[in-house]
Amino acid sequence: MLYYMVRKEEMRQPVRICVVDGQGGGIGAAVIKRLKEVYQEEHEIIALGTNAIATAQMLKARANRGATGENAIVQTVATADIIIGPIAVILPNAMMGELTPRMAEAIAAARALKLLLPLTQERVEIVGLKPEPLPHLVEHIVSSRLKEIVQDV
Repeated sequence: MLYYMVRKEEMRQPVRICVVDGQGGGIGAAVIKRLKEVYQEEHEIIALGTNAIATAQMLKARANRGATGENAIVQTVATADIIIGPIAVILPNAMMGELTPRMAEAIAAARALKLLLPLTQERVEIVGLKPEPLPHLVEHIVSSRLKEIVQDV
């Protein structure tokens, strides 16, 4: 099983991963699909969509549960161990206005580790990063970075 190590002296707890996406939900669906291929049902994956279409796409990718909208995102990210999504999820009014300032603040302020994909349609550029296609970024998060964070027991 996979567990998230909070502190060495604390008991290990199951990982709760929130995947946040908007618009068509394609990025979140790709992440969830790969998470399920690699880790199967060993941890909880919650799909959080800024709209119903995004949530539905992530649920089709086999998220354990899903919720839609501002209040659902604000409340649920507070319970996450890890949040995964495009960098736009911490930019107020991103995703053509779907990502509200309250959502962006809740995600950025959450105690969870944020694994953000450097993909955005906003006028934001992350200097120093080599542009990579979505499948490569998803693979890096799921098979490399997440394995460093989450330990097999």
